[in-house]
Amino acid sequence: MARKSYQEKLVELREDVLYMSEVVMERLRMGLDALEQKDEVLAREVIEGDSEVNQMYLDLEQECIELFALQQPVASDLRFIAASFKIITDLERIGDLATNLGEYTLDSRRNLFPDVDVQEMGDMTLEMIEDAMRAYDAEDADACRKLATRDDDVDRFAERASEIVVRDLIERELESADEVEQLLQDVSRLLLTIRDLERIGDHSVNIAARTLYMVENDDELIY
Repeated sequence: MARKSYQEKLVELREDVLYMSEVVMERLRMGLDALEQKDEVLAREVIEGDSEVNQMYLDLEQECIELFALQQPVASDLRFIAASFKIITDLERIGDLATNLGEYTLDSRRNLFPDVDVQEMGDMTLEMIEDAMRAYDAEDADACRKLATRDDDVDRFAERASEIVVRDLIERELESADEVEQLLQDVSRLLLTIRDLERIGDHSVNIAARTLYMVENDDELIY
């Protein structure tokens, strides 16, 4: 592999990681839309599309391995390749969580907790992914640090949403065992949705953390 070709491979890796992030964000938006609209067709499209994301991950993993194995990257290139490898891992996991939203849609038929705005929380996490990937592309260390602080907002949102669900569950009057069973299933799905969106926020911070390490060799956000 000539040196020029090696540099081209690095550029290609960045472009491929950014493309994977676009696909994953689209899957997440589709999952959120399916959940809001109770759209089973869209939900199944999200679920079936998970294999595409998984294949992207495997292809990019191979790209990273070849760059490690066939070259002797200098320190900055080494950090870039390693960060990219970690970032695609986070993107693949976000794709899995988007698939969960599709599955929750198929299992749910009712919206018993209108005070819990899942779409708002989803929008928050989508913006975090988009900003994290923009920072990766621009190698913007300041943006990485700013993004990490926004995860607290997602965590607070998740905590408030969970409190609303639990309070409503305590106050609700039910007459039959079937009603109790159905309500518990609905509550479980909603709490899982909140948890999954919170995890997406965590993965966005991971992306920012790896980008910061890539740019400045600074591991302050890695945990």
